[in-house]
Amino acid sequence: MRELSDLLFAKSLFSGDAVLRAQVNSTRRVVVRNGVITANASSASGGVNARVYRGGVYGFASAAGFSDEDIKNVISAAEENARFLDSRLSYGRPPLPAVGRFDGLDRPAEDPTTQKQLVDYALALDAHIAQSYPDLLSRTVVITGLNMEKCVVASEGCDFHSFVPRVYVYVFLTVEKDGEPFELFDCFGGGGTFGELYSDPADHAPAIDRLYRNVKAKSEGVFADAGVKTVILAPELSGMLAHEAVGHTSEGDFVLSGSVSAHNKGKEVASDLVTMIDYAHHIGDRRCPMPVYVDDEGTPAEDAVLIDRGILKDYMHSRETALRLGCRPTGNARGFAYSDEPLVRMRNTVILPGKDKLADMIASVEDEYYLLSTSNGQADSTGEFTFGISMGYEIKKGRLGRAIKNTSISGVAFEMLKTVDMVSDDLYLESNGMCGKKQQIPVGLGGPALRCRVAVGGR
Repeated sequence: MRELSDLLFAKSLFSGDAVLRAQVNSTRRVVVRNGVITANASSASGGVNARVYRGGVYGFASAAGFSDEDIKNVISAAEENARFLDSRLSYGRPPLPAVGRFDGLDRPAEDPTTQKQLVDYALALDAHIAQSYPDLLSRTVVITGLNMEKCVVASEGCDFHSFVPRVYVYVFLTVEKDGEPFELFDCFGGGGTFGELYSDPADHAPAIDRLYRNVKAKSEGVFADAGVKTVILAPELSGMLAHEAVGHTSEGDFVLSGSVSAHNKGKEVASDLVTMIDYAHHIGDRRCPMPVYVDDEGTPAEDAVLIDRGILKDYMHSRETALRLGCRPTGNARGFAYSDEPLVRMRNTVILPGKDKLADMIASVEDEYYLLSTSNGQADSTGEFTFGISMGYEIKKGRLGRAIKNTSISGVAFEMLKTVDMVSDDLYLESNGMCGKKQQIPVGLGGPALRCRVAVGGR
């Protein structure tokens, strides 16, 4: 892809509020199943796009190339589209709010990883698992990577060049009990290149051993008793809750469409132990798993406080939603591919830790459940959610008991969060998944453990 300095000439072609974005997404994937390489692929796609704002509408165009001619054509087409839509819709909305500047870039655009490195690592990790756990029904190692490189030239806001790499190793283990298979997986990795994150497959041994013990326990487990229960949600689940059930309802475009958050700003929506923030790039000195310094509109990214001690405070915004809702742009406009328009998207949506120790939280429960991990999750604009639970344990008289088989939890987020009465003092962060709001995009999420009341499924 061309350097940012080579694209700045586009500003002379802008006739109004416009953004040019050049982007390349590079992906890698290696799958080893029971010692056999079943996938070994790498690909890249890229191009340029332009988006022009006029009177409340956008004109957008893209091209799969980076030449000066491509750039001129997409800007011209976007401007023509904006004029056409404006002439037909005539919203007559005012200019978008101005945004500040950002000095500095994310990191140099470089990833020296070879495909052979990924294959060799996956094979070595598979061999370790096969040797250590010969009673497995099956095992799968997946290495997946995504590098997103962007250059943005904006008539308002910032010009920037960023490179954000992510690499994850997934391990799936399956055991059999009485003819029935039981599977669990774990994921390792995060932001960075392969060489920065991984050096020796043996480093994963403690986590894989824990995964093996859990899947064996699950195969011997029992079904949960259905009903509304007091449970401990492990941090992975509180992070999923923050993203799916609260985060989406607090995205500016969903707020404009009438989500539950649109009607609750300034109101109590959670226990006063709950504070939730969509972080831009750092939590204190800790770099977020999906750092965004400048969004795809050229807006410097700011943290967005969603819930402050139980009160719904604000939303996440693009420049347009900020204008229409009378707020400040937060830098949440992001697009996945060069051909995608930016939408209001989460970055790193996190419930803040509290003061309780996890051991004390478990000890406080008489006869309920400790829920560890989720297999899937979904929520709608009302905040009503359902999550599949892939791993959990009974709690009997303050001690962990038998594992439970697959189950689910459900509820309404703003009602369930009001029942939170203990919050652990640790903070778990991850970004191993993709958010699928109209277009896939990597996000970060996280939180502490929560004690709350929620509906648990049974057999």
